[in-house]
Amino acid sequence: MRTKAGEKKVHVITLGCSKNIYDSEILMGQLRANQMEVAHEEAFKQAGTVVINTCGFIEDAKQESIDTILRMAEAKKAGKVRRVLVTGCLSERYKDDLRKEIPEIDEWFGTQDLPQLLKSLGANYKQELIGERRLTTPAHFAYLKISEGCDRVCSFCAIPQMRGGHVSRPMESLVKEAASLAEKGVKELVLIAQDLTYYGLDLYKKRELAALLEKLADVKGIRWIRLHYAFPQGFPMEVLDVMARHDNICKYIDIPLQHASDRILHAMRRGSTKEKTARLIAAMRERVPGIAIRTTLIAGYPGETEEDFNEMLEWVQDMKFDRLGCFAYSHEEDTHAYNAEDDVPAEVKQERVERIMDAQRSVSLEKNRAKVGQRLTVIIDRAEGEYFIGRTEADSPEVDNEVIIHAPGQYLRIGDFAEVDITDAGEYDLHATLPNS
Repeated sequence: MRTKAGEKKVHVITLGCSKNIYDSEILMGQLRANQMEVAHEEAFKQAGTVVINTCGFIEDAKQESIDTILRMAEAKKAGKVRRVLVTGCLSERYKDDLRKEIPEIDEWFGTQDLPQLLKSLGANYKQELIGERRLTTPAHFAYLKISEGCDRVCSFCAIPQMRGGHVSRPMESLVKEAASLAEKGVKELVLIAQDLTYYGLDLYKKRELAALLEKLADVKGIRWIRLHYAFPQGFPMEVLDVMARHDNICKYIDIPLQHASDRILHAMRRGSTKEKTARLIAAMRERVPGIAIRTTLIAGYPGETEEDFNEMLEWVQDMKFDRLGCFAYSHEEDTHAYNAEDDVPAEVKQERVERIMDAQRSVSLEKNRAKVGQRLTVIIDRAEGEYFIGRTEADSPEVDNEVIIHAPGQYLRIGDFAEVDITDAGEYDLHATLPNS
C-alpha cells in the first residue's frame, strides 16, 4: 500500500504560554532525533499526524484550545489529517470529559506524558537528549525552563492540578543546555518556570536561583539573561546582588503581584500584603538601579468591591511599574476560589481591566518620554521595510515594548546588538535612528 504525501509528517500546534512553547520544542527535538519529519505552526494541505499542545489556564485560553481541537477534528473528517493527538494543560485537566465529547480525537495525553506521546507517534523517548530542542523562536533568543510545576496555593490558579508539584532541574543540565543554545547562536535566554524563586528547594534544600544565575552568566556567548515569573513572597534577595554584578543578566524581572488590596490578597492566598510588596519593589529599585519591573494584575476577583479596585488603581499610578498586564478574573474549577461566588459581572471586570491599562498607558508614556535623547543598546528582532525592530534590556520578547529604528539604506543583522539614539516615544514603543545617520 502506497503512503500518501504528508502522512509521515508530524505537525505540532502550540497554544498558550512560553512554557508550552518549550515543551513543544522538546517534543520536536525528540521526533527529529527519531528521524521523523516535523513542522510547527505551518499552513498545511495534508499531514499524517497533528499534535495540539493545549492551554487550560483561563476561559479564553481554554476556548481557543477547544476551537483548535474541533477544527483539526473536522480536518480529519475531510481526510486532510490521518490522526489527531492532544496534549498539554487542557488535556491534563479535562481529558476524560473531552474524550467523550470529541471522539474524533485519537488520543489524549497529559503534561507529564511525553514518553507515551512519543510511543504513540512511533518514536522512542531518548533520555540522553534532555535539553535538546527544535527552536521555534527566532534564532537569537530562547526560553529556558528551569523547573516544572508549582507548590503554591494561590486560590485562583489550577496550574498545580495541571502541572503537578514543583520540580527543579539540576544546575548542571541547565548550564549544559544554555551552552548548547549559545553554540547554535542564541544570545538571549529567557528563564521561565511557574515560580523561579522556588528553584532549588527540592534538590538542594534551599533557594538556589542566585547560584544558578552565577553559573549561567559564565556561559560564553550569552549576552542577555532575563527572569520571568518570580513569586514575591520569599523572594531570594541575593538574586538582586547577582543581577547588579553581572552585565549579561538583564536589569529586568517579571514578578506577578495580582492585586494591591490586602483583603483581596488574603482571599487569593498570596501570603503577602501591599506594604510588604512595596518594600520589596523599593529594595529591588535600590539594589539594582534602573531595574525594569513587569507585573500582572487580576481585576474582578470574587468579592472585589469598587473600593478594593480603586486601591489597586491608585497603587498602579503610584508604583509606576515599567511593564504591566491586567486580566479579568476567570472562575476556574478545581481551585479554592471556585467555592466563592463569581459575583463581579463580566462587563464590570472588563471595565476595570481597561481602567488599569489606561492608568498604565500614562505611566508607560511618561517613562518612555524620559528616554528621548538617550543612546540605548537594542537587540534586533526583525526588519520591516526601511525599519528594523529591536528591544532594549527592559523588554522581553513577545510581551513588551519595541524600538522602531528608521534606517533607510542601512543594514542591521537580525540577532545582533546595536546602539541607537531614541528620537521619539509613544505609550509603548520607542522610535530611534542609528548614530550619525
